[in-house]
Amino acid sequence: MNVLGLGDNVVDKYVNLKIMYPGGNALNFAVFAKKLGQDSSFMGVFGSDAEGKHVLSALEDLGIEYSHSRFESGENGCARVEIKEGDRIFLGSNEGGVTREHPIQLTQADRSYLEQFALIHMGLYSHVNHLLEELIDLPGKVSYDFSDDFSEEEILRAIDKVNFGFFSVSHLSEDETKAFLKKYFTPSNEVLIATRGDKAAIGYDGQHYYEVNPVLREPVDTMAAGDSFLTAFLIHYLSGEDIASAMKKGNEFAGESCMVEGSFGYGVSYE
Repeated sequence: MNVLGLGDNVVDKYVNLKIMYPGGNALNFAVFAKKLGQDSSFMGVFGSDAEGKHVLSALEDLGIEYSHSRFESGENGCARVEIKEGDRIFLGSNEGGVTREHPIQLTQADRSYLEQFALIHMGLYSHVNHLLEELIDLPGKVSYDFSDDFSEEEILRAIDKVNFGFFSVSHLSEDETKAFLKKYFTPSNEVLIATRGDKAAIGYDGQHYYEVNPVLREPVDTMAAGDSFLTAFLIHYLSGEDIASAMKKGNEFAGESCMVEGSFGYGVSYE
């Protein structure tokens, strides 16, 4: 299956360790899909600094195609993070760097390129929300990560343009989560899923709810746990598994990813 992560790439700088790791929702999707055996690509904007070069180096080592990415002078996306007992605490960022400053505008060559993908994944921080209207016309499906600090305006802007939506709502009860998913489900959606930290993830397909408990382990690093969950769910679901089974595979893969430092490793020291 050909899949693509569209949008953000960053380095996560762990300030207490002075180590930076490649990451970002769209890039993590591409990496995790590759680890799950898919033909995976990434399309985004890279900065000219050491951070951008490090992310590119990781993609090349992993064999992830990025031929339609852009390269701009300036800072690559960068976030500052502190890890306490395996949990990540975000301290701030440059809000995407060149990804935000030079948003992708699709050329005809880009549109032809995107037609090859069975699935394109993007998210709230991908800085490509302006492309949603164009992605609707492509033959492949679109998934979207609304993360945990979405607004209702942001949901309504995107929800009817995507096939799959993911939300992080650890503050909601089971009943509140089900009501939330039902409220925002549209005819364009196949499945909406809400993850809830260490509580059961809940999926909704417009008729039925599905609940799967997370795999609880003592984490090394919870960075990208949600990204690994949604990637594994999507790959297994689109490969023919039912929703509950695909959610279970998502939880298992997320549990494995929490045993790796950073989103997927590749840490290097920085000054």
